[in-house]
Amino acid sequence: MRSIWNGAISFGLVSIPIKLVNATESHAISFRQIHTEDNGRIRYRKVCELEEREVSQGEIGKGYEDADGTIIPITDEDLSRLPIPTARTIEIVAFVPADRIDPLQMGAAYYLAAGGAPAAKPYTLLREALKRSNKVAIAKYALRGRERLGMLRVVGEAIAMHGLLWPDEVRAPEGMAPDTHVTIRDKELDLADALMDTLGEVDLEDLHDEYREALEEVIAAKASGEAPPETPAPAAGGKVLDLMAALESSVRAARESRAASGEEAEVRQLSQGRSAPKETGGKKSTSASAKKTAAEKRAAPARKSTSRTGEGAKKSTATKSTATAKSGAAKSTGARSAAARSTGARSTGAKVTETKKAAAKKAAARKRSA
Repeated sequence: MRSIWNGAISFGLVSIPIKLVNATESHAISFRQIHTEDNGRIRYRKVCELEEREVSQGEIGKGYEDADGTIIPITDEDLSRLPIPTARTIEIVAFVPADRIDPLQMGAAYYLAAGGAPAAKPYTLLREALKRSNKVAIAKYALRGRERLGMLRVVGEAIAMHGLLWPDEVRAPEGMAPDTHVTIRDKELDLADALMDTLGEVDLEDLHDEYREALEEVIAAKASGEAPPETPAPAAGGKVLDLMAALESSVRAARESRAASGEEAEVRQLSQGRSAPKETGGKKSTSASAKKTAAEKRAAPARKSTSRTGEGAKKSTATKSTATAKSGAAKSTGARSAAARSTGARSTGAKVTETKKAAAKKAAARKRSA
């Protein structure tokens, strides 16, 4: 990057040689003024009013027009002799917190590059001092014929300087606020907060100049002899007079926009995990329920017949079971009676045998006694 100014930073008694480099660049597409009939260039020529002739750049100088119209010439030598210490010096006058600087004062931005090896150590010292203090440096410097105010801060590993307007160059916002007294309701503030939350944050790297891109497409199309692309007409929306309705519509639009942009993947994933299965499952369930209901209706008479047949079979089976049980019980009772009679006969026979044995023993005893 080409330096536009060479000088030094005055940091107390420390002098840091630096080079001033533009920190920004413009990507705007510039146009030439042309004659519409033949596309000829329209040029401005510098003409002396007194001599009515065109003059060259070397003949042009600076002059100040007084109130009465008198021109006072000012030469470069006059400007170089101005009694100010900032002619080639960025003089640091104070260190303040960054939030003390009103963004309205901030102007062009520059990078300050160290001017050679001797500037490396004092440059690094100032940079690290700014980092540790969490402050910015306020400085004065002269550039393009005037003394200016600047703010030095650390950007990465470099020191940047923002041109500042003088405090008296910033207009007061008098008369800008509405004169009419209005009342803001809590619901309106809640909707405004919801809109802010829905819009969320943005990575500035993702923002780009859509106007310039569209203009480049038009230029490319016309250069190749093609018709330039047409811009789709914006959707005509109804005029919303109610602030609440406007806020609600804005919140909905912001949510839809976020769903259709960077967060679409997350929304789609939630949709597949929740909404889609519900809809598909619901359709299948409804169809299956209808089929099941029809099948149940057709099967109802069969179930009734089957039920009646089953009940008859159950009754028949129960009757047979009862008869079988009674028959078995009778047989069992008869068997027990026969067994009892057999037991009784055996018992009677045993008693007769014992009686006979006892009588025989008595007869034998009488014979021995005789």
